[in-house]
Amino acid sequence: MAEPSNSLKQLALQKFKRNFWGVFCFIYIIIVGLVSVFAYALAPDNSQYANQMHLAIHSKKPGFTVQMLTIPSELKVEQNVFDKLFFGKINANTEVPILKYSIENNNLVYTEYTSDGLLGTEKTLNLNVFSNNKAEEFISEKTFVLGTDKYGRDLLSRVLVGARISFFIGFVAVFISLVIGIFMGSLAGYFGGKIDSAIMWIINVTWSIPTLLLVIAITLALGKGFWQVFIAVGLTMWVEVARVVRGQIISVKEMQYVTAAKALGYNHYRIITKHILPNIMAPVIVISAANFASAILIESGLSFLGIGAQPPMSSWGAMIKDHYNYIILGKPYLAVIPGLCIMSLVMAFMLIGNALRDALDVKG
Repeated sequence: MAEPSNSLKQLALQKFKRNFWGVFCFIYIIIVGLVSVFAYALAPDNSQYANQMHLAIHSKKPGFTVQMLTIPSELKVEQNVFDKLFFGKINANTEVPILKYSIENNNLVYTEYTSDGLLGTEKTLNLNVFSNNKAEEFISEKTFVLGTDKYGRDLLSRVLVGARISFFIGFVAVFISLVIGIFMGSLAGYFGGKIDSAIMWIINVTWSIPTLLLVIAITLALGKGFWQVFIAVGLTMWVEVARVVRGQIISVKEMQYVTAAKALGYNHYRIITKHILPNIMAPVIVISAANFASAILIESGLSFLGIGAQPPMSSWGAMIKDHYNYIILGKPYLAVIPGLCIMSLVMAFMLIGNALRDALDVKG
């Protein structure tokens, strides 16, 4: 019996490989996933949440370059490699954008950077704060590839770190929706009767409440935060999975292989998990891809409204909220770039969902 199963899997895989947009979107999603995991290793600003602010260079255009003076801190920060790689570096040093500098009488004299052609403040710093009294080692030229936001933070770093929230909220929300949806849908479809009526009543009530309103209510009940948003989004998406699973189980539970399993004396748990669910997972996989895209949009909407990921945490939706007024102020890229990131990732999941639907369609 394993041979036909393997052949069907191979056939579905071959059909998926022939779909150019499906393969392209799959590769794109893998790349975004790797970027979200190793964001701090790739970001120019590897401080926690890429939150290094320089108000003197706020809202600069892409490709902006400035000299940066790093004043070392006396505070000793102990942090292991794992924390730096996955959670960002705790930066105790002070970074100051400067226009020019000179060394006079064992002192570093520098002029702070200012916008609009104004003359910056001239300050003096004793060279003893630097190791070996060599200030040049702490002055570097820094280029902001995508420019800076309104707080002077590196926009590229914020976009890379923001991918983590948008990507992982999809995984967590889809996982929660699958666990609840498959459980509730299996009970309703397999047992029927009063259990089916009760579960369908819960599904219909949940379905009738606008998704965004329900997410806002759950978020306010659980509190604002990172994991609260993940849980809130997941708790609102299970109804679609439950309806699909229920309908699929109703259509297959009278088939011969289920009847044979009952005749052999297998319990309900084994029949559902070992015999029914493996044969109805194709539509569940397809709807999970759509739910992934929906979760990203919902999280972006919540962050835009200010009840999603909280500052200083980077989120694409929050970046749009902070900079949407710059669209009419001549710097639309501050809001357009994170908007394009959301659009491309959502479109990738929708296209891969279509590709999976075509590949798993045994009638095609």
